[in-house]
Amino acid sequence: MSRFRVDEGLLWSLRGVAFLAGTIVVFVVAFVGWEASAALRSVGLSRFVTDPSWYPSEGLYSVLPMLVGTVLVTAGAVLTATPLGIMAAIFCNHYAPAFVARPYRRMIELMSGIPSVVYGFWGLVTLVPLIAQVEPPGTSLLAGIMILTVMILPTVTLFADSSIGRVSEEYTRGAAALGLTRWATVCHVVLPAARPGIVAGVFLATARAIGETMAVLMVCGNVVKTPGSLFDPVRTLTANIALEMAYAMGDHRSALFVTGLVLFLLIVALVWGAELAGEGRARG
Repeated sequence: MSRFRVDEGLLWSLRGVAFLAGTIVVFVVAFVGWEASAALRSVGLSRFVTDPSWYPSEGLYSVLPMLVGTVLVTAGAVLTATPLGIMAAIFCNHYAPAFVARPYRRMIELMSGIPSVVYGFWGLVTLVPLIAQVEPPGTSLLAGIMILTVMILPTVTLFADSSIGRVSEEYTRGAAALGLTRWATVCHVVLPAARPGIVAGVFLATARAIGETMAVLMVCGNVVKTPGSLFDPVRTLTANIALEMAYAMGDHRSALFVTGLVLFLLIVALVWGAELAGEGRARG
C-alpha cells in the first residue's frame, strides 16, 4: 500500500471521527431543546426570569437565583485559581530545583485525577465546619468557591506549566544578556510568550467549574436564593438538575431541561469569549 493511500485513509478516518463528534453534539442539543420546548410553550420564556423563585409545585420557575449562584461560584473559583496556578507554574520552571519541581508536578497531576465526589466529601467534613465557626451554617457560596478553586487549580497549573516550559530558551538567554532580573524576565518575556496556553487552560478550567455538580451540591447549601454575602447558601444550575430530575414530571421536568439549555448557553458564551480572546492575540 502506497504512502499516499495510507495518508488518504487517515484523512478520511479523521473526517469521519470529526463528523461523528459534531453529530453527537447536534443530537444532544436537539434533544435538550425538544424536551425544554414543552415548558417554554406552557410556562413562557419570560417567567424563567420574572418569577419570584423556583418552586415548581407552586408554578414558579425562576432560574435567575441559580444562574447568579453558578456565575458567582465559577467566577470566584477562577479568579482565585488563576493567579495561584500561574505562580505555581512559574515556581516549577524558574525557581524550584529539579528535585522539588518533579514531585511537585506529580502531586498536581494526582490532584487533577481525584473524583469530584471526593473533593465534595472533603469539603463537607473539613471545609464547611471551619466556615461554620466563622458564620453558620458553613454550607455557603464561600465553601463552593473554595472547593472549586482546589478542583480547577490543577488544570490551570498544568496548562501554565506546559506553556511556560515550551518558551524558547533563546528568549530567556536574550533577556539575561540585556541585564533583566529573573522576575523581570518572567513577567515581560516568558508570560507574554506563554499567554495562549495559559488562557486556554483558564477557559478549560472555567468550563469545568460551570459544569461541576457533586462537589458544589455537597457544600453550597442548595437554597434557591440570590446570595447577599459569601456566607449565604446557594444552589447552582447543575445541582438543581441533579437534585430534582429523579422525581420531576410534566412542566417541572421540562423546566429542568430549560435549565440545561441555560448551561449550554453559558458554555457557548465561554467558547465565544475564547474565540474573541484568540482573535485579539492574533491581531496583537
